[in-house]
Amino acid sequence: MENFIMGTYKQSIFESDKGYVIGLFKVKDTNIESMKDYINKLITFTGYFSELNDQENYYFFGEEVVHPKYGHQFKVSRYERIKPEDKDGIVEFLASDLFKGVGEKLALSIVDTLGENALDRILEDKNNLLLVPKMTMKKADSIYQTLSKYEESHKMIVYLTELGFVMRDALLIYNTYKGNTMMILEHNIYRVLEDIEEISFLKVDRIVRDKELTIDNDLRIKACIYYMMKELTYKNGDTYLHLGEITESVSQYLGFDVDSKLVEELLCELNGERKVEIEGDKYYLEEIFEAEYTIVEKINFLLQKKKKKYKNFTEELALLEKNNQISYNKKQKEAIEKALKNNIVIITGGPGTGKTTIIKAIVELYTTLNQISLKEATNEIALLAPTGRASKRMAESTNFPASTIHRFLKWNKETNHFAVNEYDPDFSKFIIIDEVSMIDISLMDSLFRGLTSDIQVVLVGDANQLPSVGPGMLLKDFIDSGLVDVIQLDHLYRQKEDSYIPELACEIRENQLGDFLRTRDDYTFLPCSSNAILMNLPKICRQILEHGYDYRKVQVMAPMYAGVNGIDNLNKVLQEVFNPPSKTKNELKVGDVIFREQDKVLQLVNVPDENVFNGDIGIIESIQKASMTKSGKNEITIDFDGNLVTYQPKDFMNIKHGFIISIHKSQGSEFDVVVMPLSTSYQRMLYRKLIYTGITRAKKKLILIGEVDAFTYSVHNEQENIRKTDLLQKLLDSSIKKVEM
Repeated sequence: MENFIMGTYKQSIFESDKGYVIGLFKVKDTNIESMKDYINKLITFTGYFSELNDQENYYFFGEEVVHPKYGHQFKVSRYERIKPEDKDGIVEFLASDLFKGVGEKLALSIVDTLGENALDRILEDKNNLLLVPKMTMKKADSIYQTLSKYEESHKMIVYLTELGFVMRDALLIYNTYKGNTMMILEHNIYRVLEDIEEISFLKVDRIVRDKELTIDNDLRIKACIYYMMKELTYKNGDTYLHLGEITESVSQYLGFDVDSKLVEELLCELNGERKVEIEGDKYYLEEIFEAEYTIVEKINFLLQKKKKKYKNFTEELALLEKNNQISYNKKQKEAIEKALKNNIVIITGGPGTGKTTIIKAIVELYTTLNQISLKEATNEIALLAPTGRASKRMAESTNFPASTIHRFLKWNKETNHFAVNEYDPDFSKFIIIDEVSMIDISLMDSLFRGLTSDIQVVLVGDANQLPSVGPGMLLKDFIDSGLVDVIQLDHLYRQKEDSYIPELACEIRENQLGDFLRTRDDYTFLPCSSNAILMNLPKICRQILEHGYDYRKVQVMAPMYAGVNGIDNLNKVLQEVFNPPSKTKNELKVGDVIFREQDKVLQLVNVPDENVFNGDIGIIESIQKASMTKSGKNEITIDFDGNLVTYQPKDFMNIKHGFIISIHKSQGSEFDVVVMPLSTSYQRMLYRKLIYTGITRAKKKLILIGEVDAFTYSVHNEQENIRKTDLLQKLLDSSIKKVEM
């Protein structure tokens, strides 16, 4: 039986235009043991609703959740109104605020006249209301219309769920179209994709096919074009597409050849609807096209804005060196000076070149030169990074607060929108953004929109690393444009005389491998066949533990998930090495995976409310079976560097074992020890930027194991997926226009 609470809706605290509600509910009954204490008390609820009426009784189906900020809540997945059936209930219903101008006296008269089936008789024929003494035609019509709409919403929600939409989507659709819902769906069910971004093409198209709905084929093709453009853009990282690839993808999905002329015509229609932009033979999603222009405009504005001047810069920099007992080299001094004086600057360099040292110096010198206190500095300076681990590393290295970009922009998970934007910007004056190579065009667009004109921006990153998961290759395009001052840090600061990791990174970057088979203090290559990796990898990891390394700071990483040497299989093997079964450790089986206390796990999605983000790595602190928890559900509590987050079954899909992770997921992180298996079975994923990103995650020790040919192939292979972006050209065009003016 579904978990429920039954009771009375009291009031809303928040309502979105899509029907998302946070409100208060008085519980009268429940079948959830842990919620018995709430009977005759108020609880906060959240969910999607078509309409809620004060003092009306409902069944709310869902689950109890504990919000980190707001405490216990009930998350509603679906709901049912409890239709009043006895005389008192019907009188109370008709006298409620739902029926304007109907007080308790008139409500009682209606029930006395029409009986306890009064509501059904009114819906059958509104003229039945005229049997009530002193009832006017106008009042009867008002009562009938209100009751009809009330019933209509319930029937429409039932219709939508029977059609195949889940309750949340059904409510989103009804809240958008109300009384026009049926007409719109019968005319063009794909219309919901235009008006409701939360509903996917695949879901609607599946309903069309499963229910064999009659639909104009061009409408289906048009919806498919828009869907495939999104798929290709985010799969390949491109910011624009060509007609041929769109046509091919649409034909492949639909299972029949679609004429390219029809695709071109439908793209023009999408252009007229401001969903697609067309420039020559380039087709853009509207939001990506606008993002490129927003970024170009912001860059140009910052380049044209008057630079800062500091009379005592040289003296204060010398004093900083003295106080920190450090001597900055020429390039580092240039980076510090340009960061503080320019409105936008790029600081780039490989591992061991002192990027984090420079960030710390910039923050300290900004505070000194502007004569502000530490408290004032936290209001003026923002240190940002795209991942939680990267922002935490910034904070630790600078002794200054840092944040993810999503948290800084106050991302709302429910609405997928940022509260900080062009209409409500942040008022920081100086921003340093680390790991810029990881930032896609949409996130950079959102960040630039959320900043005031009174801003200085320092972009820090390594353009030789993997590009962002989303569209674009911002850092490379910025650098290649030649418009923004770029300071390339190239001096290696080795921790030890025999340190090789930064040198190897340099060799890979320049495609000039040295003696990479020779063992150093911080580096080892262990050659073996692809078939022997599975046998040797656990042995190496055991030796690492025997040498006293903390497994929390040891990271194995590989390029692919599938196969014998893939991440999924190796995670099971490495769990037995790093965290074997023990009578003292609780376990929980989820599908074919066994989670165990003290397991290392990887977060797969952003959850800003819990301050945990995609790519964060944590340790399972505790596992509690349903019989031991207040929620009555299995719970896994994970420690993300001191931040404890509890997961229930609905959240288990958001984590996986992290003993070995993908190189992509490692971006923005650093580990004391990195172990990388190398196999020709990974061949389609082996290229220079990938291997470079992997080896630059290691701080103290790097161990490569596997086939020498796989390593050399990856270093020499520059043929990664070259992204199609127009940002560089737009930057160059804007520069030419300025010169012409």
